[in-house]
Amino acid sequence: MTTTMERPTAPSDEERAASLGDGFESAFETVDGVRLHYVSGGSGPLLLLLPGWPQTWWEFRRIMPALAGSRRVVALDLPGMGASDKPEGGYDKKSMARVVAGFIEQLGYERADVAGHDVGSQVAFALAATHPERVERVALLDILHPDESNYEFRMLPHKDMPLFPWWFAFNQVQGLPERLIEGRAHHLIDWVFDTFLPDPEAVSPLDRAVYADAYDSPDAIRGGNGWYQAFPQDIEDLADYDRLTMPVLGMVSGLADGMFAAHMQQTLPQQAADARVVVIPEAGHYFVEEAPDEVIEEFRRFFA
Repeated sequence: MTTTMERPTAPSDEERAASLGDGFESAFETVDGVRLHYVSGGSGPLLLLLPGWPQTWWEFRRIMPALAGSRRVVALDLPGMGASDKPEGGYDKKSMARVVAGFIEQLGYERADVAGHDVGSQVAFALAATHPERVERVALLDILHPDESNYEFRMLPHKDMPLFPWWFAFNQVQGLPERLIEGRAHHLIDWVFDTFLPDPEAVSPLDRAVYADAYDSPDAIRGGNGWYQAFPQDIEDLADYDRLTMPVLGMVSGLADGMFAAHMQQTLPQQAADARVVVIPEAGHYFVEEAPDEVIEEFRRFFA
């Protein structure tokens, strides 16, 4: 684990965007009063990438240049994330999807291919369900939209449960996480990656500094918590969604005793008429960073 003395300073979004080459740059758009930060490169049809917790657009750094040869690749900091605004509300996935739909239109596109990981996957699903006219194809990475099964998650260790998602409950608490994590987000970041990466070196000290910096302020912590606090509303909204009709790719880690893979293989075909599930056998939850070549290969095939 990286110590405080060893922790590098996080470069700016502009510097990190430029480091990707191929004309990648950092920019902003305002949609429905929410100022959104994104990094964009390449030209052609739009591929929109939506990150998860506790990450930012930087999660996709290893796949963006390879995918930008024949399309415009855009990684968006969701509301509450990174350099995007952290509004007081609107973190239910249906509301976030409405903002993303407006963002696609504001970039000058009628439709986009969309891929999301973790919370970004939940927003991508809501976008496809509520704004299908904006989505050509959608890839959902490792996590599906909140559903009734979320209420059954165990909060204590159990021999039949390879992990217990304590942060789901912790992020529900109003006000306390900001006090505990402000200025100390690097402890949370290190725990997350050391716990869920089979190869912790896949996320370097510099990468961890980027994420810690993004979640170190009270507003950033509150924004990230907002995605989890909206789960009850998300579950209620899911009941009104029709089955997705566009092509859907599910990518999921094969670790955690296959728990995530089994859930996606069982659930996604019920939610999408044209769904295919790909298991990444030796990578953990953050496989976009740990197995970028496999993600690039599957995306090139699916979004061709």
